[in-house]
Amino acid sequence: MINVEHLTKRFGVKCAVDDVTFSVSKGEVLGFLGPNGAGKSTSMRMITGYLPPTTGAITVAGFNVADQPLEARRRIGYLPENAPIYSDMSVYGFLSFCAEMRGLFGSAKKKGIDRVVQLCFLERVLHQSVDTLSKGFRHRTCLAQALIHDPEVLILDEPTDGLDPNQKYEVRTLIKRMGAEKAIIFSTHILEEVEAACSRAIIIDQGKIVANGTPEELKAKSPFAGNVVVTVGNVSKAKLLPQIEALKGVEKFWIVAEKPEQVTFQVVPRGNVLPELLEAGTRNEWKIEHLDVEEGRLDDVFRAITLPDTKPAA
Repeated sequence: MINVEHLTKRFGVKCAVDDVTFSVSKGEVLGFLGPNGAGKSTSMRMITGYLPPTTGAITVAGFNVADQPLEARRRIGYLPENAPIYSDMSVYGFLSFCAEMRGLFGSAKKKGIDRVVQLCFLERVLHQSVDTLSKGFRHRTCLAQALIHDPEVLILDEPTDGLDPNQKYEVRTLIKRMGAEKAIIFSTHILEEVEAACSRAIIIDQGKIVANGTPEELKAKSPFAGNVVVTVGNVSKAKLLPQIEALKGVEKFWIVAEKPEQVTFQVVPRGNVLPELLEAGTRNEWKIEHLDVEEGRLDDVFRAITLPDTKPAA
């Protein structure tokens, strides 16, 4: 549904997007991650046809964005960051205007408005003036205009910006549900949203793609993925340290927390260290109170990729 090939955008000497290639299929929700200024919004603006690329090609639903811009845009719903909205209109008036701009009239317009009002929970503010809306309802109204023509492709730039936790949950759930039958790209700074809503994620830094995979594949790149965290009682730190150092399956370890007769430590293993840890616990009469294998965290991966000099805390 979305195919981006060797996309580059320069603003004078500044290269905002540098030879980016990726695709998004129907039924896929792609999270677009990166630090501020990484090139996320610029990439999304080029996909929608708002900005022309310096070089490269983009197709949406089989239509080249440069050569067939109207056909491509008809199939796109776009929510820009800080989306503009006519503050002197009512919510209904704004959605009616957007529907007509999308070629919807009569029963088709009514059906489209009714659908997005329900999807975006706008019933109680439908006839309220836009300039009296809270930031959250303004944002939901902007999201509704992106959905009103039931597009095949959705490009959403920070779709949960300004929403409270309940509203964020509603929008994430909506994106995940729509992702079953659409191709969706959305940018976010909130890494938990990637796990909650995305089937795949791309991390972009300094205009280049530096990671591409499912949330599980990305978490596996965490410097902590596979580490074992153990809390043991009935042992002192002084007694515990040589016992851990003697384990062949431990590459390195460090103490996380210490209390009287209780120590929590983290192990970087060589292979599967669990059987050896459990055997050592039995042999040394540890009281194992907690044992957990780290699956990795996206924020660790994000920092490790975009701040390569960042070292894991030990």
